[in-house]
Amino acid sequence: MNHPDTGRLLYAYAVARDTPALGAVALRTVTGVAGEPVRTVRHQDLTALVGAVDAADFGERALRAHLEELSWLESTARAHQRVVDAAGATGTCVLPLRLATVYRDEASVRAMLQERSTHLAATLRRLDGRVEWGVKVHARTPEAAPSAPRAPTSGRDYLRRRISARRAHEEDARRAEETAHAIHAALTALAEETRLYPPQHTGLSGRPGRNLLNAAYLVPRTAGDRFTAAVARLTGSAPADGAEVELTGPWAPYSFAGTGDAVTAQGTAGEPS
Repeated sequence: MNHPDTGRLLYAYAVARDTPALGAVALRTVTGVAGEPVRTVRHQDLTALVGAVDAADFGERALRAHLEELSWLESTARAHQRVVDAAGATGTCVLPLRLATVYRDEASVRAMLQERSTHLAATLRRLDGRVEWGVKVHARTPEAAPSAPRAPTSGRDYLRRRISARRAHEEDARRAEETAHAIHAALTALAEETRLYPPQHTGLSGRPGRNLLNAAYLVPRTAGDRFTAAVARLTGSAPADGAEVELTGPWAPYSFAGTGDAVTAQGTAGEPS
């Protein structure tokens, strides 16, 4: 969908069932990606959360440029998630839309709700009462030796040490990989659905160790304590195998909503990442 680069557009955050709490409570104080008030656009029993934004910043050409700006993406993603979280805090099941989902006007939003009403209603029923938890497993970086190693006594001794160090590193990597697989298997058994994502680059994760698992788990809200207790137990044993576990959430079910229509620029959602 092409969007003009002048005038006003509607930035869409999420789709939910139309409830009094959604408009009266969730959106009273929250602001959107451009600091704008957030409102609802309704069609029958569905509602979309939207905010009016300037086409100079959210039109097609502007968004192409913004995709190259990490700071813009980060601030926009935080504001997007803030709206979704505020809506979800009412207990309403919310289907988050992808970052930078933009429509021309209210008529376009209502047309989307009408055209996809059957699918959206079914997805809302499937995800009602569910939340998303994110789990990452990273390989632990080797700790520095407490003192300088003894100098090799010969070329053969040097080669022997190199081979020994390589084998130890390979063994550590194997154990960490096995731990990541075991953690995913254990958590999958507690989740209704899972999503596996490509390993996150260390530059994005801010973690020095290699990312071994990057997964999202759909869990009933009432089973949250059981899921987090399992993560805590697995986290406690992981360091012995050279792995570290990171838990985020609970989030709205970004990874399981499947509501990516009218996306001008696709970004990450849930931890949101």
